[in-house]
Amino acid sequence: MGLQQQVMEQMKTAMKSKDSVALESLRAIKSALLLAQTESGAGGSLSEADEIKLVQKLVKQRKDSASIYTEQGRIDLAEPELAQAAIIEQFLPEQLTEEEIEKVVIQTIDTTGASGMKDMGKVMGIVSKELAGQADGKTISTIVKNRLS
Repeated sequence: MGLQQQVMEQMKTAMKSKDSVALESLRAIKSALLLAQTESGAGGSLSEADEIKLVQKLVKQRKDSASIYTEQGRIDLAEPELAQAAIIEQFLPEQLTEEEIEKVVIQTIDTTGASGMKDMGKVMGIVSKELAGQADGKTISTIVKNRLS
Protein backbone atom coordinates (compact mmCIF):
# COMPACT_ATOMS: atom_id res chain seq x y z
CA MET A 1 0.00 0.00 0.00
CA GLY A 2 1.43 3.36 -1.03
CA LEU A 3 1.84 6.34 1.23
CA GLN A 4 -1.13 8.13 -0.27
CA GLN A 5 -3.46 5.20 0.44
CA GLN A 6 -2.13 4.90 4.00
CA VAL A 7 -2.77 8.61 4.56
CA MET A 8 -6.30 8.34 3.19
CA GLU A 9 -7.08 5.37 5.47
CA GLN A 10 -5.71 7.23 8.50
CA MET A 11 -7.74 10.32 7.53
CA LYS A 12 -10.95 8.29 7.52
CA THR A 13 -10.11 6.94 10.97
CA ALA A 14 -9.25 10.42 12.26
CA MET A 15 -12.52 11.83 10.89
CA LYS A 16 -14.55 9.09 12.54
CA SER A 17 -12.82 9.62 15.89
CA LYS A 18 -12.96 13.43 15.52
CA ASP A 19 -9.18 13.70 16.10
CA SER A 20 -8.50 17.20 14.77
CA VAL A 21 -4.71 17.15 15.35
CA ALA A 22 -4.30 13.89 13.44
CA LEU A 23 -6.61 15.09 10.69
CA GLU A 24 -4.68 18.34 10.28
CA SER A 25 -1.38 16.44 10.14
CA LEU A 26 -2.67 13.95 7.60
CA ARG A 27 -4.10 16.69 5.43
CA ALA A 28 -0.66 18.35 5.44
CA ILE A 29 0.90 15.11 4.15
CA LYS A 30 -1.79 14.69 1.51
CA SER A 31 -1.38 18.28 0.38
CA ALA A 32 2.41 17.99 0.14
CA LEU A 33 2.08 14.74 -1.83
CA LEU A 34 -0.35 16.28 -4.29
CA LEU A 35 1.85 19.34 -4.77
CA ALA A 36 4.91 17.17 -5.38
CA GLN A 37 3.05 14.96 -7.85
CA THR A 38 1.77 17.89 -9.88
CA GLU A 39 5.14 19.68 -10.03
CA SER A 40 6.59 19.97 -13.50
CA GLY A 41 8.82 16.98 -14.23
CA ALA A 42 7.29 14.77 -11.53
CA GLY A 43 5.29 12.75 -14.03
CA GLY A 44 2.32 12.35 -11.68
CA SER A 45 3.93 9.87 -9.32
CA LEU A 46 6.62 9.83 -6.64
CA SER A 47 9.17 7.18 -5.80
CA GLU A 48 9.24 5.76 -2.30
CA ALA A 49 12.48 7.65 -1.62
CA ASP A 50 10.83 10.93 -2.66
CA GLU A 51 7.87 10.19 -0.39
CA ILE A 52 10.21 9.57 2.56
CA LYS A 53 12.08 12.83 1.88
CA LEU A 54 8.79 14.70 1.75
CA VAL A 55 7.58 13.25 5.07
CA GLN A 56 10.97 13.96 6.67
CA LYS A 57 10.70 17.56 5.50
CA LEU A 58 7.25 17.91 7.07
CA VAL A 59 8.49 16.49 10.39
CA LYS A 60 11.53 18.78 10.37
CA GLN A 61 9.37 21.84 9.68
CA ARG A 62 7.17 21.05 12.66
CA LYS A 63 10.08 20.36 14.99
CA ASP A 64 11.84 23.56 13.91
CA SER A 65 8.66 25.56 14.50
CA ALA A 66 8.21 23.96 17.91
CA SER A 67 11.77 24.80 18.95
CA ILE A 68 11.31 28.42 17.88
CA TYR A 69 8.04 28.64 19.80
CA THR A 70 9.70 27.09 22.87
CA GLU A 71 12.59 29.58 22.70
CA GLN A 72 10.04 32.39 22.67
CA GLY A 73 8.17 30.93 25.63
CA ARG A 74 5.10 29.98 23.57
CA ILE A 75 4.55 26.44 24.80
CA ASP A 76 0.89 26.74 23.78
CA LEU A 77 2.01 26.92 20.13
CA ALA A 78 4.87 24.41 20.43
CA GLU A 79 2.73 21.53 21.75
CA PRO A 80 0.44 21.22 18.67
CA GLU A 81 3.50 21.31 16.38
CA LEU A 82 5.14 18.47 18.31
CA ALA A 83 1.88 16.50 18.31
CA GLN A 84 1.64 16.86 14.53
CA ALA A 85 5.30 15.85 14.12
CA ALA A 86 4.63 12.67 16.12
CA ILE A 87 1.69 11.76 13.90
CA ILE A 88 3.60 12.45 10.68
CA GLU A 89 6.62 10.42 11.92
CA GLN A 90 4.41 7.31 11.84
CA PHE A 91 4.87 7.28 8.06
CA LEU A 92 8.68 7.18 8.26
CA PRO A 93 10.75 4.01 8.44
CA GLU A 94 12.08 3.00 11.86
CA GLN A 95 14.70 5.54 12.97
CA LEU A 96 18.17 4.32 13.88
CA THR A 97 19.77 5.00 17.25
CA GLU A 98 22.84 7.24 17.53
CA GLU A 99 25.02 4.17 18.17
CA GLU A 100 23.82 2.52 14.95
CA ILE A 101 24.41 5.73 13.00
CA GLU A 102 27.87 6.05 14.53
CA LYS A 103 28.77 2.51 13.36
CA VAL A 104 27.83 3.41 9.78
CA VAL A 105 29.80 6.69 10.02
CA ILE A 106 32.91 4.91 11.35
CA GLN A 107 32.64 2.26 8.64
CA THR A 108 32.30 4.95 5.95
CA ILE A 109 35.26 6.93 7.29
CA ASP A 110 37.38 3.75 7.25
CA THR A 111 36.25 2.84 3.74
CA THR A 112 36.83 6.30 2.24
CA GLY A 113 39.99 7.01 4.19
CA ALA A 114 38.59 10.36 5.38
CA SER A 115 41.06 12.08 7.67
CA GLY A 116 39.72 15.50 8.54
CA MET A 117 36.99 18.10 8.22
CA LYS A 118 37.92 18.59 4.55
CA ASP A 119 36.40 15.15 3.88
CA MET A 120 33.15 15.85 5.73
CA GLY A 121 31.11 16.45 2.55
CA LYS A 122 32.21 13.16 1.03
CA VAL A 123 31.38 11.20 4.20
CA MET A 124 28.07 13.04 4.69
CA GLY A 125 27.00 12.27 1.12
CA ILE A 126 27.67 8.55 1.42
CA VAL A 127 26.15 8.17 4.90
CA SER A 128 23.09 10.28 4.07
CA LYS A 129 22.39 8.17 0.99
CA GLU A 130 22.86 4.92 2.91
CA LEU A 131 20.63 5.98 5.83
CA ALA A 132 17.98 7.82 3.80
CA GLY A 133 14.79 8.00 5.83
CA GLN A 134 16.31 6.18 8.80
CA ALA A 135 18.26 9.05 10.35
CA ASP A 136 18.01 12.80 10.70
CA GLY A 137 20.61 14.78 8.74
CA LYS A 138 21.41 16.91 11.78
CA THR A 139 22.28 13.84 13.85
CA ILE A 140 24.43 12.41 11.06
CA SER A 141 26.22 15.74 10.69
CA THR A 142 26.98 15.98 14.42
CA ILE A 143 28.39 12.45 14.53
CA VAL A 144 30.51 12.98 11.40
CA LYS A 145 31.91 16.25 12.82
CA ASN A 146 32.81 14.56 16.11
CA ARG A 147 34.54 11.68 14.32
CA LEU A 148 36.49 13.84 11.84
CA SER A 149 37.62 16.55 14.24
